[in-house]
Amino acid sequence: MQSSLNIAKFGGTSVANYDTINNCAQVVINNPNTKVVVVSAAAGVTNHLVLLANTSLTSQQASEIIEKIRVIELAILNELKNPSEVEDKLFALLDELEEYACHEEINFRDDLKDALLSMGERISSLLVAAIIREHGYQAINFDVRKVLRTDSRHTEASPNIEDIERLSAQLLAPELETAIVVTQGFVGADKAGKTTTLGRGGSDFTAALLAEALGASTCEIWTDVIGVYTTDPRITDKARPLAELSFEEAAEMATFGAKVLHPATMEPALRQNIKVFVGSSKEPEKGGTWIVRDCKHEPAFRAITRRKDQVLVTVKTPKMMYAQGFLEQVFHIIAKHKLSVDLITTSEISVSFTLDNPPNSMSEKINKETLLELSQLCEVNVERDFDAVTVVGNNMHSEAGVSAKIFAAVARFNLRMICFGANVHNLSFVVDKNDSTDVVKGLHAALFE
Repeated sequence: MQSSLNIAKFGGTSVANYDTINNCAQVVINNPNTKVVVVSAAAGVTNHLVLLANTSLTSQQASEIIEKIRVIELAILNELKNPSEVEDKLFALLDELEEYACHEEINFRDDLKDALLSMGERISSLLVAAIIREHGYQAINFDVRKVLRTDSRHTEASPNIEDIERLSAQLLAPELETAIVVTQGFVGADKAGKTTTLGRGGSDFTAALLAEALGASTCEIWTDVIGVYTTDPRITDKARPLAELSFEEAAEMATFGAKVLHPATMEPALRQNIKVFVGSSKEPEKGGTWIVRDCKHEPAFRAITRRKDQVLVTVKTPKMMYAQGFLEQVFHIIAKHKLSVDLITTSEISVSFTLDNPPNSMSEKINKETLLELSQLCEVNVERDFDAVTVVGNNMHSEAGVSAKIFAAVARFNLRMICFGANVHNLSFVVDKNDSTDVVKGLHAALFE
C-alpha cells in the first residue's frame, strides 16, 4: 500500500474500440502512480446484455444480439499487435456469454442475469490489459470477484467494506509491486463466490471501493466529458466545466441525476479523504474537475441536475391525523423492498414522495410490489411522467435572495412538488417530463450565464 497510489477508472466510451483504449493506455502510462485500472464494458455492450437478460427473445433474436457483441469485441482483438496472446481467452468468454444468454431461465433468475451482465467488463479488462502490454508495460487482467465481496442481493448488491479491505491486502496489493492491474468495474461476488453486480454505473463505485481498500490518495474517473459541468451539456451548450467540487456537492449532484458519477462513489472517498478527479480520456490535456473535502470557493449556486423517470407517490389516510406510527409503517414497507426515496413532503393526512422508475429496471419491478403492499395500508395515488430538477449549491437556506432568484426563473412552469430546507446543498422540483429541459435551461440562464 502506498499513499501516492492512484486508481484510474475508464467508462464505456473510453474503452469502445482499439483507438480509444490506446488513449486510455497512454493516460495510465503518463501517471506512474496509476497501478490499478478499473474498466467498464465497451460502449453499447451493456445495453445488449440488458436486453438479453430482461427480454423474452426468440433464439434467432438472441443470436443476433450476441453477434453484435462479438463484432464489437472482435474488432478490438483484430487490431491487437499480438491477438493470439488473448484470442483463446476472449473466445472462451464469448462462449460463456452465449451460454448464459441462451439459458432458458435467464429472464427469471437474478443470479443468471448478474453472471451475464458481468461479461462485458470481464472481456474489456482482458483486452485493455493486452493493449497496455503493447506499450511495453507489464499488465495483468485481475478478476475483481476475488476481492470485491458483496451481499447476495443480485443486480443491486451492497459491498462488504471489511472483507474488501482484507482480501485486497491479501490478493491485490502484492500484484501492484510488479504490474499494472486491470480489473472489472460493476462486478463483485458474494460469500459463496456467486457473481453479483453493483447496479448500473457501478464501475465508479468499484474504483472508489478499491481506492479505499488499498489506501490510495487519488481516484480518477475517465469518461467522455471534460469534468463535471454546471449542467448536462446535452441540454444546453452554455454549460461549462467546473474546476472543483466538494464531496457534498458531488454527492448531491450524483444522487439527483448527474450522469458523470455514480452516487455511491463519494462514500468511500469521503471516508478516507481520497481526492477524485473527473476528466476526458479523449482530451486528458484539457484537465477536469477535482472533487475534494474543502473547496477554496463555495458559491450559492454550483450546478443544476435532472433525474428522469420519477414516479410521484402520495399515500393518504384519515387515520394519520394526530396519529403516531403511520409514517413508520409506510417507510417500513419501502425499506423492506430496499427502495430509496429521493424527495418527500408531508401534510396532516398525506405524504408524497418520489421513487426512481426507469423502464425495464429492477426498481420498476420492485415499485409495483411496494405500491401493492402500501395500498393494503392506505389510499395510494401514483402519478408518472415526472423529472426531478435540482439546483445544487451551498448554504442555500440561509443566503438572502437565493430562493427568489430560483423561483423567478421557473415562474411560468407548474411545479408539482418542491423540496427545500432539509439540506443546505440543494433545492429540488418535480416537474412534468415535457417541461424539464426548459426548466433546466431557464435556471441555467438565470444562475450561470
